[in-house]
Amino acid sequence: MFINLLEREGELVRISAPVDSVLEIAEITDRVSKGFSRNGFPGGPALLFENVLGTSGEISPFPVVTNLFGSQRRIAMALGASSLDEISQRLDSVLREAFEPRSSLAQKSGVLPLLAQMARWFPKQVAGRGECQRVVLRGAEARLSLLPILKCWPHDGGRFITLPLVHTIDPQTNARNVGMYRMQVFDDHTTGMHWHVHKTGARHYEAYKRLGIKRMPVSVCLGGDPAYTYAATAPMPDGMDEYLLAGFLRKRPVRLVKCLTNDIYVPIDCDFVIEGWVDTSEPLRTEGPFGDHTGFYSLEDLYPVFHVEAITHRRDAIYPATLVGIPPQEDAWFAAATEKIFLPPIRRALQPEVSDMWMPPAGVAHNLAVVAMDSAYSGQAEKVASSLWGAGQMMFNKVLVAVPADFPIRDTEALLKLIRGVDVQRDLHFGHGVLDVLDHATATQGLGSKLLIDATRTGQPTDNFKAIFDPDAEQLTPYEKLWLGLANIDPARDISIENGVAVIDCRAKISGDGSGRGGKDAPDRWPNVVVMDGQTVARVDKRWPEYGLGNLLPSPSNHYKKLLLSDGAAAK
Repeated sequence: MFINLLEREGELVRISAPVDSVLEIAEITDRVSKGFSRNGFPGGPALLFENVLGTSGEISPFPVVTNLFGSQRRIAMALGASSLDEISQRLDSVLREAFEPRSSLAQKSGVLPLLAQMARWFPKQVAGRGECQRVVLRGAEARLSLLPILKCWPHDGGRFITLPLVHTIDPQTNARNVGMYRMQVFDDHTTGMHWHVHKTGARHYEAYKRLGIKRMPVSVCLGGDPAYTYAATAPMPDGMDEYLLAGFLRKRPVRLVKCLTNDIYVPIDCDFVIEGWVDTSEPLRTEGPFGDHTGFYSLEDLYPVFHVEAITHRRDAIYPATLVGIPPQEDAWFAAATEKIFLPPIRRALQPEVSDMWMPPAGVAHNLAVVAMDSAYSGQAEKVASSLWGAGQMMFNKVLVAVPADFPIRDTEALLKLIRGVDVQRDLHFGHGVLDVLDHATATQGLGSKLLIDATRTGQPTDNFKAIFDPDAEQLTPYEKLWLGLANIDPARDISIENGVAVIDCRAKISGDGSGRGGKDAPDRWPNVVVMDGQTVARVDKRWPEYGLGNLLPSPSNHYKKLLLSDGAAAK
């Protein structure tokens, strides 16, 4: 198991003290993921909580693991490599061999070994039951309260399953999709199914509804080979099996077994499988709030209801969970893997002039991307931006910075100096299109403006940008201001050019506060930042020596609580 490997490599800490699945585990994980460095690698160790107080208030039979992927080293280990660059180079080699022009019969025959290798990556269905089905609970026995599901933040709507591999089937093509959509527990047998309108799971749901099929089968896996979890988050092309990517990463096929109550096939070695269905004729139900990866609460909204029919699990099952919130968190390393793994296909199939791409953690995956590119003619950066904004999940990108091909894009000081050399009247280009549903700064959910900063031809650095923040944000570091500013702007609304300076309004656009911020284009509701409550912070401070994590790490929430606009999930 991956956890055993991490323990052998000194990348995991066991916590034997009893801990609560409500808030306490989340607070410990937040401190470790932000304030801990172990074996020279940032991100803190993975945490295995061996004695967890579950829903019933008693010790759960299942341990909980968090921060499993929470460092550059561990995400590479999870994907079977010594580094993310190794995976990128391997994929680039495969694509180069696959797309290399071949004229003679001998050259064409040379591709046969590659085809044989690729065939070994395809998932395989096997007969019988898998390790994930050693224990079977059906009907009334299949209670979600048996699992130590976490409540992560004080104003969350309840407990949430945060690392689910949600399996759905296209009713017309029979193609499988594996997505990661959070699931709020409503009761022992129902949860929310938080698939956004842009996601494949939502498209499958609408297809069942159009066909008049009321019961849509859904199976949810937890754990197993860590490559499965990454693949569920990856921006795969629609219709391409996530387990093909997992097979490539593992260098062996994913073995699948049939679920007990539906025809969906799931990995044989997962820790848990929750089988059930979504009724397409059932009214949507209010889900949320939830402390999200943006660092803000995503507020209540309407989503389908998932009904549990059976739960199966391994005999030695461990419940996996992730914590998201103000970056950096564990999800930053998923983004780091994605930018490395998907750069080769972007270069070969979409934008050959792109040499590198970086999504800084402060941009929470969709708010900021930096692209290094060859620039041979005027408007080439705009061409690249237009193409990327129409490509898969890059359509959610809000701010794109284009830099020269040989520029060290991960050198933040050099990058800021380069951007200070742009001509803001010439090099800022505004667009309009799809944004992430979780973007809270737009007046229309999932739709707003975009910004391209063309830094491929810059001059001497000047004071060409001026950012305006709320007074309580002045305490923040430049990195934190970048996170907050990106989250709080709709570029076309909040950036104005005044005497050659781009003035950026990074303040909260609170409706009805009398400031006129954003005007009629301001959103109806403005969420709060995600911080822990004082009682939990004090409890973890007091109990810290029991956890075996060394010197006390201060709560990150103490630093961010001044940003709160109210005592709830949203500004009043």
